[in-house]
Amino acid sequence: MGNRPAGRDGWAQPTHGRTRAIRLGPRSVIALALITAIGVAAFGWPLLADSASGLAHSQDAPYLFAALLPLLLAVVVATIADAGLDAKAIAMLGVLAAAGAALRPLGAGTAGIEPMFFLMVLSGRVLGPGFGFVLGAVSMFASALLTGGVGPWMPFQMLAMGWVSMGAGLLPGPDRLRGRRELAMLAGYGAVASVLYGTVMNLQGWPYIGTLVSGVAFVPGDPVPENLARFIAYCLATSLGWDLPRALVTVVATLTVGPTVLKALRRATRRAAFDAPVAFKDA
Repeated sequence: MGNRPAGRDGWAQPTHGRTRAIRLGPRSVIALALITAIGVAAFGWPLLADSASGLAHSQDAPYLFAALLPLLLAVVVATIADAGLDAKAIAMLGVLAAAGAALRPLGAGTAGIEPMFFLMVLSGRVLGPGFGFVLGAVSMFASALLTGGVGPWMPFQMLAMGWVSMGAGLLPGPDRLRGRRELAMLAGYGAVASVLYGTVMNLQGWPYIGTLVSGVAFVPGDPVPENLARFIAYCLATSLGWDLPRALVTVVATLTVGPTVLKALRRATRRAAFDAPVAFKDA
């Protein structure tokens, strides 16, 4: 049954190996690296654009990136799926993405209460970085359709949530770390990821808000340290009141219902037997 070899009595014996819903091949790793590099450029290019190039003053950039990112995300998801997203993995992806999309509106955007983050973190931890990236992106897409939050920011949200869930799949000790230590690590990661998600999404929109006071406004072509100082002041003045509650909700949910969710996810992956070879025999 998956990675559980049969014992002398013919029943599957438990092992401590990790079952992954998606095994990342070389093409998938390259695709993830490319979309990450392009995503970093999409979020941060205004800070690095030379004032003489004209790019720093462009107002078309967010729409160009918003048009480009969905195509790139589709290519990455297709590449990962081609590497081993079978029917069982698609079914689990659909269930978890629907659950994540349903959890996000529960807080109705109030004070940053978004309980979907803890589910994305735990799912990425159990099912691996490849599945985590696809799950984060698909969940955010489904959530945008559900809440009517479709706009130029949506591809950036999909990419950022993909990073959150993928990062959880890259955390150390997937095969041996269990119990309170694992929960503490996941809670800490969830808190940091929740704040970083809000910070990154601020970076996506901040350079194009022209009505801000000079102390927090983006100045095209200014040195990076000066713009970063304004950006930090902008985050402290605007979004920190949403980012910290989001982090707190993620920590509390991870520590309280995390053990049950982790156990359910691991049981589901064992029963799905993603690693079991498919073989056909004559009747």
